[in-house]
Amino acid sequence: MTLALGIDLGGTKIEIIGLDEDGGVLLRRRRQSPRGSYRETVEAIRKLVADAEAELGARATIGIGTPGAISPATGLLKNSNSTWLNGQPLDRDLAAVLERPIAIANDADCLALSEATDGAAAGAATVFAVILGTGVGGGLAVHGRVLAGPNAIAGEWGHNPLPWPDPDELPGPPCYCGLSGCIETWLSGPGLARDHRAHTGTLRDPPAIVAAAAAEGDPAAEATLCRYEGRLARGLASVINLLDPQVIVLGGGLSRLDRLYTAVPAIWGRHVFSDTVRTPLAPAAHGDSSGVRGAAWLGRHRELAAPR
Repeated sequence: MTLALGIDLGGTKIEIIGLDEDGGVLLRRRRQSPRGSYRETVEAIRKLVADAEAELGARATIGIGTPGAISPATGLLKNSNSTWLNGQPLDRDLAAVLERPIAIANDADCLALSEATDGAAAGAATVFAVILGTGVGGGLAVHGRVLAGPNAIAGEWGHNPLPWPDPDELPGPPCYCGLSGCIETWLSGPGLARDHRAHTGTLRDPPAIVAAAAAEGDPAAEATLCRYEGRLARGLASVINLLDPQVIVLGGGLSRLDRLYTAVPAIWGRHVFSDTVRTPLAPAAHGDSSGVRGAAWLGRHRELAAPR
């Protein structure tokens, strides 16, 4: 059996999945991330892999999806909102403790690869994938392969400014990256909650509560979601103008808002430089497991591409 293990290294949880040759799930486990400790994070991944291989009785290829990316300049992780990982040689340390080569990519890239391989964008030549969660990420898959770029930031849509801003959207909320008004500050879960609080004075209503209130006819919650949809439409219109992908796929917690898939395409046409917009907007077919599946495919692709 050819075993592919994928690991999704998140800020709150680490997930591992085992796939067979056809993408069938053999194993799936989660554990809490050791927040703030780099060494404990590396050890947690080592143990997850060891336990999975012992249970499945096979040695695996390994792919890792992580917030951030390995810098081509320094070889160290950069741009992670799990800040204790930044500045660390994550790929080299994991390869050392796992005693084999690994593949590593941004978690949004893994989402794009997963959905381009056997998900909502299977067979599409160009796929743009978005994670709408605690943060906002973007990733690109072209002809079934991740496109990273010379700076390892291809698809980093969340750290561009919100396009076509209204006057009351300027200068925008501060972002952890050091700038203000990044797409992430508006379209992440915390960004939606902050916007709702700013307009209603509520102490803290998470997105799920806002969505439920809107479904029950609450006008303030409905207005919050309408603002969110307009901003998402503007943000994705800029992607279409630049890349014209064949499919855009949404993942992350906010991707579960079913109304996005009709509301956003109804809006984005006014910002797309075309007489028609044929780009479908789709939820990730593999849901919460899509990113970790993409990590597994990433490791398998690396093994297949390695010289023999």
